[in-house]
Formats: sequence, structure tokens, C-alpha cells
Amino acid sequence: MSTPGSGENDIIQIALKEDLGEAGDVTTKAFIPSDSKSHGRIVARSRCIVSGVSVAREVFLRVDPNLEVTPRCSEGDCLEEGGTLIEVSGSTRSILSAERTALNFLAHLCGIATLSRRYADVVRDTKVRLLDTRKTTPGWRQLEKDAVKAGGCVNHRMGLYDAVLVKDNHLAALGDLVLLPPVITLIRAENPELAIEIEADTLEQVEQLLGMSGIDVILLDNMAPEMMRRAVELRARMAPNVLLEASGGVTLESLRSIAETGVDRVSVGALTHSVSNADLSLDLVSADHVS
Repeated sequence: MSTPGSGENDIIQIALKEDLGEAGDVTTKAFIPSDSKSHGRIVARSRCIVSGVSVAREVFLRVDPNLEVTPRCSEGDCLEEGGTLIEVSGSTRSILSAERTALNFLAHLCGIATLSRRYADVVRDTKVRLLDTRKTTPGWRQLEKDAVKAGGCVNHRMGLYDAVLVKDNHLAALGDLVLLPPVITLIRAENPELAIEIEADTLEQVEQLLGMSGIDVILLDNMAPEMMRRAVELRARMAPNVLLEASGGVTLESLRSIAETGVDRVSVGALTHSVSNADLSLDLVSADHVS
């Protein structure tokens, strides 16, 4: 799991600033003596897959570099109810000031990893690869995609810059699929290292695309399983090396039937855009009660 860097796009710093403002944690300053020391544990209130521990640790250390922050699990671990993710010791004021921001990062990322694992388990015995999408929280993409991997799924392109994906609006602007081959030739010349993926909404489009050279992946958008099977049959006859990717409204309930059509990949926006946070909490004990 990568952690954000420094500068104006540092989302840890942004998150801490929006929570602490200029005045800091006024409640904790009023109620907690400055010399108070405590020990705390971030624990899972229900079963989850772990992601984001390094980010949460960094939050505590940004608030107070003198805190002792010890991860008790690793990225991708399955943690049962009551399991400990992180232990933190030091200034009570610092721990409480960092608590909510650390939990916000950690709960959301564990939520993504947990949901991703549920999807991955559905097709574990198949050849299908499950991919995420660009439907991520602005500024959080790397963290969220790392969480997807922790859950056992695979990252699609990171952004518009590292793969070519021609969607329906690109095709609408182009006007006609017959105009696509010279565009593909141009893309290959200018970006030979990038994979080229083209979206298809109908079997007629799939057949047209399979007859073109230079395409790596065809995206089967919002097709019913029977249409996907027919697309797989067309691919087998016309261009066996082209990958087929299913996408559009994929759910846990529909995933198995999609995987059984013979497609190679399924992209699932829900892995990042329809996630419930993991149920985590920070349990704090005073220094007098720490063994």
C-alpha cells in the first residue's frame, strides 16, 4: 500500500487540515492534560479484509512523530471480529486528534478490500480476472486501487494516460466504426506500448471489431450473458488472441453467470463506488491501565 507524498496534493495533510483547522482539537485540549499518555488499539468490529494500515499509521505520525504506532496485520489479511489492526502509544492528545482521520482512511480502504474479496471469491475457480474502474473517489485513486488488489482483484488502467479505451462517446464522435482502423494505426504509431480496448454495444459491432487488426481487448458493454456467449463464439472463430471484457451493472448476484460465458475479464465499478466502510473503532485505555 502506497502512502501519499508531500505537497498540495497530499491527501493526508488535506484531511488533517479539514479536521483540525487552525485551532486544533479544542475538545481534547480542554479535557486532556498535556502530559497524559495512553495506549490504544484499532480493532475490527466485524470480519474484514485489511487495507490502508500504512496510511493510518502515517496519519498518527503526521499529528505526532513521537507516537509509537505498530501495525498488527498486513495488507490483504483477513481479520476476524475483535482483531487488532494497529496499536498506538504516546500522547493521549495526539492519539485522539488523529483518531477520526486515521479511521476514515482505514475503514474506507478495508471496506473496498472486503468487498473486492467477496467478488473474487465468487469466481475463484474460473479463469476470469476481475478488474476495477476509474470510478474512484477524486484524489484517492491509488489508495483505492491498492485496496482492490488487497482484496484479490486486479487494477484496470490507472487513468486516461496509461491505456487506450475507446468508449461509446468516442465512437459517436468518430461517426462510424469503418473510420476506426486508421485511428488504431495512428495510436499504435504514437503509443506502441499501450493496450488498445474498444467498447462494443452490439454483436454486430463485436464482429466488426474482430475483423480489425491492432485491437487487444473488446469491451462488451451491458450485454446479457447469452450475447456474451455469442461474442465468445465469434472471437474463437475470428480472432482468438483478442480478449473480451464484460462491463456494466455487474453485481455479486450476476457475476457468476457472466464468468461462465467464457469472457476473459469483468470490470466492476462497484468495487470502489458502492462500498460500505468496514466497522472499526479505536479503543483507548489510560496509561494507568496499560500493562
